[in-house]
Amino acid sequence: MRAQKWAVEASVSDANAPQAAVIGVAVTDAFELVFDTMGDTRKAKNLRANPRIAFVIGWDEGKTVQYEGVADEPQGDELARIKQAYFAKFPDGVERERWEGLAYFRARPTWIRVSDFTKDVPEIVEIDPSTWAR
Repeated sequence: MRAQKWAVEASVSDANAPQAAVIGVAVTDAFELVFDTMGDTRKAKNLRANPRIAFVIGWDEGKTVQYEGVADEPQGDELARIKQAYFAKFPDGVERERWEGLAYFRARPTWIRVSDFTKDVPEIVEIDPSTWAR
């Protein structure tokens, strides 16, 4: 997942309509996905009302990750921690940090599917993060 810089993010509107966007995303050691967006975007409004989120990551080289999770907007030390991961992937994010209304979201996984279609027999693995030791 870390090899990829872009993902398709999907959220649900207050009218229960699906909405998707291409976003820049960073991955933490805990498989959290981190992204920034303006606070008045559809995705930000959607996630504040309904924190369920989904992503598709990677598609160019026959390997993809489908990711479902729950999003939040960390504050304090947690925000500082996820920003480190984000700025490591997107150094220009430091410039955007000054933008008025910029928000940082973190997604924590509830389900992950990794697919590798480069093999003679495609390899598809589903991961249940609830089984991970914490």
